[in-house]
Amino acid sequence: MSKRSVLTTLFVVLVLGAFSPAYAQEAAGAAGNEIARWSIITAGFALAFAAGLAAIGQGLGVKSAAEALARNPAAAAEIRGALIIGLVLIESLVIYVLLISLILFFIQPFGA
Repeated sequence: MSKRSVLTTLFVVLVLGAFSPAYAQEAAGAAGNEIARWSIITAGFALAFAAGLAAIGQGLGVKSAAEALARNPAAAAEIRGALIIGLVLIESLVIYVLLISLILFFIQPFGA
């Protein structure tokens, strides 16, 4: 199978999976429960994406810092400082997403 056909199949499955709940019949009083359920699912996906992408970003940052230290060991203090500040800023974004996810899990601002 070619890469294009795999990606096309994956895209079609995701689109059909995204629109299939629109055709499902819900109970009469389940609208508030549905909002709470989707807010929890959204929070979980947001946390997963944020953690995964932050891990990739941190790995690339550490890789670049290690390469820079190998090229110029005399600049170790400046490189280390910039690396730590960058890693802290990346991790703070994940902590913000965690905070928003916890709000959606426990407070449920969109539903009862």
